[in-house]
Amino acid sequence: MPGIVVIGTQWGDEGKGKCTDLLGDRTDYTVRYSGGNNAGHTIVVNDEKYAMHLLPSGVLNPGVPVIGNGVVIDLDVLFGEIEDLTARGIDLSRLIVSANAHIIAPYHRTLDKVTERFLGKRKIGTTGRGVGPTYADKINRMGIRVQDLLDETLLRDKVEAALQQKNHLLVKIYNQRAIDANEVADHLLSYADRLRPMIRDVGRELNEALDAGKLVLFEGAQAHHLDIDHGTYPFVTSSNPIAAGACTGTGVGPTRIDRIIGIAKAYTTRVGEGPFPTELLDADGDRLREAGGEFGTTTGRPRRCGWFDPLVVEVASTFNGVTDIFLTKLDVLTGWEKIPVCVAYDIDGQRVDKYPVLMSDLVRAVPVYEFMDGWTEDISECRTFDELPANTQAYVRRLEELIGCRISGIGVGPGRDQTITVHDLLD
Repeated sequence: MPGIVVIGTQWGDEGKGKCTDLLGDRTDYTVRYSGGNNAGHTIVVNDEKYAMHLLPSGVLNPGVPVIGNGVVIDLDVLFGEIEDLTARGIDLSRLIVSANAHIIAPYHRTLDKVTERFLGKRKIGTTGRGVGPTYADKINRMGIRVQDLLDETLLRDKVEAALQQKNHLLVKIYNQRAIDANEVADHLLSYADRLRPMIRDVGRELNEALDAGKLVLFEGAQAHHLDIDHGTYPFVTSSNPIAAGACTGTGVGPTRIDRIIGIAKAYTTRVGEGPFPTELLDADGDRLREAGGEFGTTTGRPRRCGWFDPLVVEVASTFNGVTDIFLTKLDVLTGWEKIPVCVAYDIDGQRVDKYPVLMSDLVRAVPVYEFMDGWTEDISECRTFDELPANTQAYVRRLEELIGCRISGIGVGPGRDQTITVHDLLD
């Protein structure tokens, strides 16, 4: 059985959780490999909504949910999610957490918020959850890992060392109160006993599972264009949500990955600052936002909305080696007489047919649109491609042509069953 990576091909919020959940009954392990609780997945099962921020969306299925070493963990959020889902009858006794994952401490959240305020008009648009400062500490080799909670002396030393530097910054630069190291250590240690049974050597366990023929599904947070290396820098996240991040974020080699499924929304959204060529700052943008419920799972922030941009998806598909596209929220486009699709950019009077490498070019890019005939029929009950109206089929086929990758699945509503399988995602 294969190792499968599910990634976002736009700026996040594409509906990765829906695809992960769709494959869930056939999956032995569902692994979150990057990001923190600055991202979220929403799953609808039997008209009941489940919102996950740290836990893999596969927790609703029988397999083993895993949090890999590439994730940064806010213990307050993690155990809040565990308590909420347990109260709703979800068994989380199978959850395992990498010993090498890093911990978001309270001072990381404080620094994230004050730094963003300090930037003013140059702000990145972070969620203020402490994710960036935690990854910065990880790179600076002064981070706190999950395994450190099992050694109180080590943990207290690490927290004290981190705050010796950070308190100077908070007090002298940001005019904030100093943070007490013992209070932070006591708070983190309060979770140690509950966390201890979950801590595992995730890389070892996943490699053994793949050796045994188990199906392992790697679930990325955010998306390609928020990747710290390949995204719209500096308006990006602090980790690598691209497919390659599944290897570094869990401890499996690239030869263990057999299939990469790219998730693309039938239009485009993003949260936070940064370039967005097809953004709609008019009534059509408001209509997409309301029809699609485009408000962040984690933050509640309204998402910026625009028409589908194949250049954005094509570069993500190419750079990640995507084998299949899962197109979500196609039903949201019902009712438009004409649906624009961006087929190129105009940059300073020159037509550009591929996503530009220079962010300064992307900022100046004006979309060149092709107009597709819309449809008015309700497609939410369609379960095969042939049941879709002719204009809907034509829209999907045109996107497939522009992206250069087959569209294997289509979401026609938020429900678990509101999915059309064009090609088996495991075939």
